[in-house]
Amino acid sequence: MTLSVAAILAESALRRPEHPAIVSGTRKITYRELWDGARRYAAALRARGIGPDDKVALLLPSTPHFPLAYFGVLALGAVAVPVHALLRADEIAYVLKDSGAAALICAAPLLAEGGRAAETTGTPVLTVMADEEGGAHAPRLDALAARSTPIDRQVPRDPEDIALVLYTSGTTGRPKGALLTHLNVVMNVDTTMLSPFDFTADDVLLGCLPLFHTFGQICGMNTCFRAGATLVLMPRFDGPGALDLMVQEDCTVFMGVPTMYTALLDAARADPRRPPLDRAFSGGAALPVAVLDAFRETFGCPVLEGYGLTETSPVVAYNQKAWPLKPGTVGRPIWGVEVEIARAELEDRIELLPAGETGEIVIRGHNVMAGYLNRPEATAEAVVDGWFRSGDLGVKDDEGYLSVVDRKKDVVLRGGYNVYPREVEDVLARHPAIAQAAVIGLPHPVHGEEVCAVVRLRPGTAPDPALGAMIVAWSRERMAPYKYPRRVEFVDAFPLGPSGKILKRELAARLTGSDPDNPPHPH
Repeated sequence: MTLSVAAILAESALRRPEHPAIVSGTRKITYRELWDGARRYAAALRARGIGPDDKVALLLPSTPHFPLAYFGVLALGAVAVPVHALLRADEIAYVLKDSGAAALICAAPLLAEGGRAAETTGTPVLTVMADEEGGAHAPRLDALAARSTPIDRQVPRDPEDIALVLYTSGTTGRPKGALLTHLNVVMNVDTTMLSPFDFTADDVLLGCLPLFHTFGQICGMNTCFRAGATLVLMPRFDGPGALDLMVQEDCTVFMGVPTMYTALLDAARADPRRPPLDRAFSGGAALPVAVLDAFRETFGCPVLEGYGLTETSPVVAYNQKAWPLKPGTVGRPIWGVEVEIARAELEDRIELLPAGETGEIVIRGHNVMAGYLNRPEATAEAVVDGWFRSGDLGVKDDEGYLSVVDRKKDVVLRGGYNVYPREVEDVLARHPAIAQAAVIGLPHPVHGEEVCAVVRLRPGTAPDPALGAMIVAWSRERMAPYKYPRRVEFVDAFPLGPSGKILKRELAARLTGSDPDNPPHPH
């Protein structure tokens, strides 16, 4: 049996060759043109020695170059490794080295960081989006592709072959590469296309979620292409611009994180126009019920909230048309996936809990990853007795609806992005004035949570606002924009638990004046 994620685009190009697959600015790209272009990218990559199972990193914004490169890599039977477009050189270099990338396809505007990272790791670079004068000091993949003869067809793959390496992270250190198989991705796309996303060939989706991220890439782009629908690309989101684009292109579907819903509601107060939205989907963080209700009233369409993880390809559960909508929950598991609540304190086995009891969310089904790249120990910790341990706390009610009680204990959710405190703390530890740092999330009206660094200074260094601003500026140079702390607080000593661990809940309570046993949480 053969199965390839590349077939998502190939089959729709066969069925609907002249239908627009992508709208990008004033340009409309048909399915035939997109698949032809992807096969030209594949030919150009093959000419440079890329073949089946080679890993190719993609450092690309949400422009047509992303699907061209993504499906070009997959058509060759190679493995796509999307890289977060906001990462700094050291962070990109880590992904390149850890994945063993045979090449980096980098957008010319991102070469300042991507090029430095590739130089550090000795990774060959191919650029796209370079100016015509050849400002990029690397071969231009888009120019090479334009002169190439498209490969005949995609290379056949087995269902268990790896299609994607998507980097996630744990609270215990460096990012981990989740290995998603062709079966994982195709099943998640096929299943969710029917329910909850209910995509048809006539739908038009606003593609405002970044394509390097699993939500925008698999739920958005791949599901849209599987249905033969149209994806309207928006590389940089803002509320008024998104509303204007949805009206202009007659968008019927919206997918976004909670901060986007808030921005659209703000835009709608100043702009009376409304797009023909049929439904909207929220993920990435909990959407306040008040925002959900306001969006439904303003735009006249239901908002369906769901839950997923990079390691689960990504969708686990969603509110779906098939059942009554339960605001405040993330709905029921998608077809073919089991979700249960397990006793959180047991690490070596899974002991399931009855409805109504809070515990760790565990998942079993076609969506669970093959494992973490180069991390057999981490894989063994994450997949126990056939269940993937999410690290998130949740509860199921008597009707099978899942509620997420809390995210992984210390993760900060800023604007829909996971910020892992340990990673930020490791960087802060290199600052000459800092003796010790603890990173926590504090409630923020726009971003959900803001990253706050609580710092104990080295002897002889006095805390003052200027030093705090210097630490913020220093961090900004070394971390992606969504990661670095915008707020710095100084302490003489940290509250410690019996084992010597910093009590972050107590820190958050001190800074917000709340009860440490019931700390503030934007969700």
